Amino acid sequence: MEMKRINAGKLRAIGYDARERVLRVEFEDGTAIDYSGVGAEVWRRLSTSGAAWSYYRDNIEEEFTGRRGTVRPQGKSRSLEDLFKAPGEDADT
Repeated sequence: MEMKRINAGKLRAIGYDARERVLRVEFEDGTAIDYSGVGAEVWRRLSTSGAAWSYYRDNIEEEFTGRRGTVRPQGKSRSLEDLFKAPGEDADT
């Protein structure tokens, strides 16, 4: 799901999967909520709103079922071996 970065109230990013009808909302504290059963019109209105935080609070937060999670930072992940190897130790040994 492609996320759109925004800075509206506590919202930091929003994204929508039209096929699954899932709206993802990411917050400034690193939490995320996936809302199921969200129609394309609700997504369109949220993503184009000049007051996205208000639209979210009034039309999404209480109207749809959400599943809370956390935002995973994107980028290269490191293996446990890389994280806990001794200084100067090669990861391949």
